[in-house]
Formats: sequence, C-alpha cells, structure tokens
Amino acid sequence: MNPLFQAGLELQKFMQARKWPFCFIGGLAVIRWGEVRMTQDIDLSLLSGFGNEQTYVDDLLKKFRSRVEDAGDFALRNRVLLLTASNHVPVDISLAGLPFEQEMIKRASPFSYDAGCPLVTCSAEDLIVLKAFADRMIDWMDVEGVLLRQGNGLDYQYILKHLEPLCALKGSPEIAGKLKQLIDKNKEEKER
Repeated sequence: MNPLFQAGLELQKFMQARKWPFCFIGGLAVIRWGEVRMTQDIDLSLLSGFGNEQTYVDDLLKKFRSRVEDAGDFALRNRVLLLTASNHVPVDISLAGLPFEQEMIKRASPFSYDAGCPLVTCSAEDLIVLKAFADRMIDWMDVEGVLLRQGNGLDYQYILKHLEPLCALKGSPEIAGKLKQLIDKNKEEKER
C-alpha cells in the first residue's frame, strides 16, 4: 500500500477510535476530486472547537512524534499540529472550530484509495473553498483541476456562500472574485 494511504489509515483509526470528528483535506482530497499530483504529506482537519484544543493535542502527542520543538505550544498558537506517522510520513492536523469547518467535516465521506483503505475526505466543494482561501499558486492549480474534473457536478452557490465570508474575515475579498472568474471560464469551456 502507498505510504501516504497507510499513514492516512493509521491517523483515521486513531481519530475514529476516539470518535473525534475529522476529515482529510489537502493532497489526499485533491487525488480524489482533482488532478492526481504528487504529495509528500497528509493534511487533515480535526474538529477541536475553541477552548478544548489542549486535550486533543496532548492525546495526539502521546501517540505520534512531533516535527517541531514545543509542538503543543506551537499547535495552540497556530492551530496546526505538525506530526509524523509511524511510517515517517509528515502529517499536518488543523485544529478546526469555525462553522464552515464544522459543516465541512459533517459533509465528508469515505473514498477507497486502495483495497482496504477507505479514507474520509472533504467534499469537492469544501476542498475548493479551502484551496481558494489559501490563495497560493499550487492551490489555484488544484482548484482548476477540481473544476475541470468535477465540472457541472459542483454546487457553485455553496462554494461562494462559504468562501466569501471567509475572504472578508481575511481582508481579501478579491479571492472570491478570482474564483468566480475561474468558474465562469470553466463553464464556458464546457459549453464549447
């Protein structure tokens, strides 16, 4: 089995054993919904809420090795815990708590990456929201890949409804405009 999928399964079993709400985001979700690309790590979103993060961080640090000094403090400051799975695959765990993140995790569904390896990933729409919000070149390439592959099956209204307020909070409303342009371009190309 691919080491990324193996590491994902290890993390998923850990989360499910504790009944923690979570889903995979990032490269694993891109493999499911967009263009297959090389990814070196695993990203997941863990619904820790606000105020109880320490409990989650402490449990995770008992099981998995950290990639940074003072991992607990780093995680609480930055809302991301940087770990390594037992097979040495890097793992980034976002400590989620926003209403959008709660809904994303609720909407997540399993996808079989390999025999005996169903991993719970975010929806294509939620992946687009996350990638557009991150606003990096590689993220926009991933967005284009998802738009191309999923096309008219996407709920564009849902995407913009969730992206626009996040961009406003970030002080970057132009991100939503950039996504609208990509959506329009993709629709035009599909109609040709």
